[in-house]
Amino acid sequence: MAYELYYWPTIQGRGEFVRLTLEEAGADYIDAARESEGVAVMMRVMENAGRPPFAPPFLKDGETIIAQTAAILLYLGARHDLAPKDPAGGLWTHQIQLTIADFVAEAHDTHHPVAVGLYYEDQTREALRRSAEFRQNRIPKFLNWFETILARNPSGEAHLVGHKLTYADLSLFQVVEGLSYAFPKAMKRALKNLPRVKALHEAVAQRPRIRAYLASPRRIPFNEEGIFRRYPELDG
Repeated sequence: MAYELYYWPTIQGRGEFVRLTLEEAGADYIDAARESEGVAVMMRVMENAGRPPFAPPFLKDGETIIAQTAAILLYLGARHDLAPKDPAGGLWTHQIQLTIADFVAEAHDTHHPVAVGLYYEDQTREALRRSAEFRQNRIPKFLNWFETILARNPSGEAHLVGHKLTYADLSLFQVVEGLSYAFPKAMKRALKNLPRVKALHEAVAQRPRIRAYLASPRRIPFNEEGIFRRYPELDG
């Protein structure tokens, strides 16, 4: 049976981390909410499930429903050889993914620093302050950590964990993509000092399945409704 991925049909958002993993795995999946009446179906699943997801994305594998991006990737990584099989390696990969989730949340809060329910225009002043801190301190802090992990990988390979690609590599690729869209000037400056992060991003983009996906209509373009939004005034 095909996996069923449930996420909002017009944005990349947190669902994109799952899409990239499914695409790299060559897994058979349905992007369910992009089907006819898909959003209504997604809402019914959330309302009627015995263990209801708090919010999309969630993945349905037969009768099993897994919510939260990091948990979904933990599940898929073990099944599609996109995480180490040893417990320590699997836990380390999951830890990296949880840190990526923190990074993504902070990126989101640059344009919604006061309340998710308010429009960006209702919190522009606060967004300017939050974005300056994010550009100057938080982007370097997170990306330097990833650079350190890549440098200290005992395998000597250009991956975050072990000697081959994991879902954490795919997720870091997506973070660099998203931040380069939202903060192009800040990221251009940052990547000059992050050769390993830059090289990993470029290598993932050239993987055959990822390259094909990025060029396909399955890849939703970045826009100002998702997590990574381009407001030039926030890029300093």
